[in-house]
Amino acid sequence: MRQKIYIDTSIIGGYFDTEFKIYTIPLFERIQNGEFTVLLSSVTQDELENAPTHVQELVKNMKKEHIEFLTTTDEAVDLANEYINENVVGQTSYADCLHIALATIQRADFLISWNFKHIVNVQRIRGYNSVNIKNGYKQLEIRSPRDFQKYEDNR
Repeated sequence: MRQKIYIDTSIIGGYFDTEFKIYTIPLFERIQNGEFTVLLSSVTQDELENAPTHVQELVKNMKKEHIEFLTTTDEAVDLANEYINENVVGQTSYADCLHIALATIQRADFLISWNFKHIVNVQRIRGYNSVNIKNGYKQLEIRSPRDFQKYEDNR
């Protein structure tokens, strides 16, 4: 069974970013090869509305059979608000909280992001997962694309 990965908007933009593309492009190659089921959300879709055409095209060109589209639910909104109420992040990070909530509720194996300030950092991850556990959800593995680098096995 393929692992389910939730990718946020920073991953899509990272494909074209000088600093991040070295890790992001290989991740997209693995996605295109069908190694993962990608969870894309309405939050990501909304964030991409004003993105450059080439960024939007990257998503449009992803193989549909490898994508599950998630819509924002009341459950996700409630969980996102709880992250804010528990001071994991501030109100200005509401969209980030929706990404985390949707990935949690859909039981993603991983949420992958380049957002180190609000998502991929130890303090925030502990906070999100504390709220998740308190509310009966499993912990969410939050990583950057660096953690999905394939290395040759020279045994």
